[in-house]
Amino acid sequence: MNVLRNHIESLIFCSTHPVSIEELQDCLSEMFEATVSIKEIEEAVASLQEKYTTTDVAFEVCYKAGGYQFLTKPEYQASIGIFLKQKSKKRLSTSALETLAIIAYKQPITKTETEVIRGVNCDYSIHKLLDKELIEIKGKSEAVGKPLIYGTSSKFMEYFGINNIDELPQPKDFKPEENEIGEVQE
Repeated sequence: MNVLRNHIESLIFCSTHPVSIEELQDCLSEMFEATVSIKEIEEAVASLQEKYTTTDVAFEVCYKAGGYQFLTKPEYQASIGIFLKQKSKKRLSTSALETLAIIAYKQPITKTETEVIRGVNCDYSIHKLLDKELIEIKGKSEAVGKPLIYGTSSKFMEYFGINNIDELPQPKDFKPEENEIGEVQE
């Protein structure tokens, strides 16, 4: 079990994305030249999770975006946030964030539909979101001209720490601002 656990630990550690059970199984089965059961892998992953929960280290094995990956523990979030803020010079613009929110909540959606909601051209924002791999092309619409349809990517899920799109906050979860002009309509 320790040999299997160590191999799984190294695979999760070296991966740049969350590693699924199936990916682990394919790799390990080829390496050991024998079928490694999903149950064995799940037990080894559970053992790893326990190891990093009880050990005095700054990271843990988490299940995110359909796979396992090493993430820092929440108590170190503040220092990491400051570090990344200082390191990151380029952030998404307000227009790119608005476009991303529309795509996330309305997906699959075409660029034209996004522009109707925003009221402005979204070419640049969509291009930047594609470059940052936060959205991806999901196919073509059946509408006239067969425009591309967009949706969020696994990198979006990973970045926001969710496993599926249903985990996004719903409009009912947002509080209205207290200093709004006018009356809140019900």
